[in-house]
Amino acid sequence: MSLWLDMVGTEIRYVQTKNFGRIRIAEAGPKDAPVILFQHGIGGHLEAYCKNLVPLSDQFHVIAFDYVGHAMSTRKAMEYTPPVLAKQVCELMDAMGIDKAHLSGESLGGWVSGFMAINHPERVNKVMLNTGAGVPIVSEKGRADLADLMERSRKAAGKAPDFDAVKHRIEWLIHPDNHHLVTDELVNLRLKYYLMPEGREVTPMVNQMLPRHDEFLLDLERIKQETMLLWTRNNPIHDLECAQAAVKRIANGTLYVMEADGAHWPQYEAPEEFNRVARDFFAGA
Repeated sequence: MSLWLDMVGTEIRYVQTKNFGRIRIAEAGPKDAPVILFQHGIGGHLEAYCKNLVPLSDQFHVIAFDYVGHAMSTRKAMEYTPPVLAKQVCELMDAMGIDKAHLSGESLGGWVSGFMAINHPERVNKVMLNTGAGVPIVSEKGRADLADLMERSRKAAGKAPDFDAVKHRIEWLIHPDNHHLVTDELVNLRLKYYLMPEGREVTPMVNQMLPRHDEFLLDLERIKQETMLLWTRNNPIHDLECAQAAVKRIANGTLYVMEADGAHWPQYEAPEEFNRVARDFFAGA
């Protein structure tokens, strides 16, 4: 099925923020329902949540968006760090009249969600760190995975991406048994975003968050909100051992390990299980 068919029922539009330009969002659901903000990973885009927005919109006001510097949002020359992106999330909420929201973030999105919970706790209800970054890497495999990703990014720097390179990059996110989900449509969509001229200057700035990972580790003990670490058994970089160590440091934290095979994109690889777990977590008392 086309990802655009998955998103039928969402409204895609732009929201102007005070300091971060125009942010592209996709939203669905009743405006008076509890809000869930879904946040993508580094180099990603809101379509990462195409299989989650509509199914959860019967109970929640769901919003996915492109971070500044990504996809169709403003590509701005600036320093990109998770705390700065947390400020962008606050400005987006301000512009949309949202006082407080649940957060669900994948990879970079989980990293930013953690900084939202720590630096802006009054804006945050519950937090789902979905294969999130920003927690200590505790295994040699995790360190090797990060080095591999940085090397891939280094080699790609300054080069115009092509179809095969983008496909290979997305397959890195996906469990081998799920590579059939890496469709030409998905690859061409991401390739279009990568080829946008304004991204040539900004993308290297965004990618600087990778080598600076340990500079911005989350102070997990300061996360006081009810928090779920949603993980897979095959997540690259931040493997299951990493999540098991991290959850012990969050006072109100729980760990859910996906039953379905998945890697770094469980919301896309196993959407039915992800949506069920997200619904139960965010709707629970």
